[in-house]
Amino acid sequence: MTDMLHLGQTLSFAGSPFDLGPEAVRHDRHGALLVSGGRIAAMGAADTLRAAHPQVPVVDHGTALIVPGFVDAHTHYPQTGMIASWGKRLIDWLNDYTFPTEARFADPAHAAEVAGRYLDLLLAHGTTSVCSYCTIHPASVEALFQAAEARGMRVFAGKTCMDRDTAPAFLRDSAQSAYDDSAALLARWHGKGRAEYVITPRFSPTSTPAQLEALGALWAEHPGCLMQTHLSEQTDEIAWVRGLYPQARDYLDTYEAHGLLGPRGLYGHAIHLEPRERDRLREVGAALVHCPTSNTFIGSGLFDMDGLTRAGLRVGLATDTGGGSSFSMLRTMAAAYEVAQLRHRALHPAELLWLATQGSARALGAEDRIGNLAPGLEADFTVLDLASTPAIAQRVAEAESLWEVLFPTIMMGDDRAIRSTWVAGRQAR
Repeated sequence: MTDMLHLGQTLSFAGSPFDLGPEAVRHDRHGALLVSGGRIAAMGAADTLRAAHPQVPVVDHGTALIVPGFVDAHTHYPQTGMIASWGKRLIDWLNDYTFPTEARFADPAHAAEVAGRYLDLLLAHGTTSVCSYCTIHPASVEALFQAAEARGMRVFAGKTCMDRDTAPAFLRDSAQSAYDDSAALLARWHGKGRAEYVITPRFSPTSTPAQLEALGALWAEHPGCLMQTHLSEQTDEIAWVRGLYPQARDYLDTYEAHGLLGPRGLYGHAIHLEPRERDRLREVGAALVHCPTSNTFIGSGLFDMDGLTRAGLRVGLATDTGGGSSFSMLRTMAAAYEVAQLRHRALHPAELLWLATQGSARALGAEDRIGNLAPGLEADFTVLDLASTPAIAQRVAEAESLWEVLFPTIMMGDDRAIRSTWVAGRQAR
C-alpha cells in the first residue's frame, strides 16, 4: 500500500472533553497526516512532515477539516429500507414495520444487496465503523461482514436472537440455535480482518430466560467479544419487561441474572434507568449508547447525558437506523445537542464530535484502533467541508473561533459536508 501525506486542518483528541473541556482537542490549522500500511504513521505540522517525507505523494485538502472517521455504536442495518416510516410507539413499531422487514433477510441475495447499500450510505455520510444488529438469519450476518470486508471497514455485528412468542413465529429461533448459530458465526468472523462478532440478544421481551442463559454462557466462553442489547428505551417497554420477568429487581436484572452484564456490554438507549441500574452499570464498566434521533422520533424520552457522564459511565453515540431518522452522525450530533438542551445542558461542539468518534470507539472497546487521529491508529478519517451549503457558509463567514466554524456543520450539515471518507488509508468515498 502506497504511503500518502494528507494536508489540511486536523482535529484530534488528547482525552475526553467531558473531563478536560475543549482543551482535550488538538487542532492544527496547517496540519498533516502521514498514512502508511493503512495506519497513521505520523501527525504534525504540514511543513514539517513535507520536509521529512519529500518523496511521499501528497493529497492537499486545502482548508477542509480532517477529523476521525465517525463511529456509529448502535444500529440495525436490516432496517435501512424502512427508515422514516410514520408513527408508532416501540412495540407497535416492531410489529408493524421491523419484524416484516427483517423477515426478508431469509433471502441471502436480499441481505447482500441491503448490506452493501447500507455501508455505502454510511461512507457517504463520513461513518467509517459501525456496530449493527443483524436478523435471526445467519446469512444476514455473513452479508454484512462480507460487504464490510470488500470495503475494508471495521464492523461489529451479530445475529439477533429471539425465541419468545412475543416475536412472530417467522422470526424466532431457539435457545440452542441462538447459541449454535452465534458460536459458528463468531468462530468464522471474529478477528478476521477488521470484523468483530457481537453476541446479540435483541432484548429481554423477545428472549426466554433459557435463551438469555445460553447467550450468557457463550459470552462467558468468549469474554473478549462485545455483547449488545437494548435497555429501558420506553416506559411501556419497562412495564412489559416487568410482567414477563416478575422476579427481576429491574430491567437490567433480566440481563444480569443470566450472565449478560459485563464490561464489554453495550446497552442501547438507557433512558429510564433506576438508581440501582445506573450504579451496577458503572460498577461493572458497561457502556451505554445514546440514540437521539430514534428517541425523539419514536417518542421514547430524553437521555441524561450530563448525569450519566458525570457518574463515570462510558457513553457512545448512534443513529439507531431505522428507528433513528438519519444515516448521518452529523445529524445525530445535532439531535444529541437538542436533547441535552431540553435537560438544560448545552453540549460543547468538542463533546459532540468526541461522542461521534472517540467516545463511540471507547464504548466499543476499540479506542486503541479507531476513533481518533494518532500514530499507530488505523487510518480511518473523514474530511469535512466547513462551508458546504450557502446557509452554513454565511454563518461561518461571521465566525471567530474553531468552534463557531464547526458548530454550524454539526447542526446543519449532511452528506454534502463530507468532502471525502478514508478507510484504512484508502479513499472510500
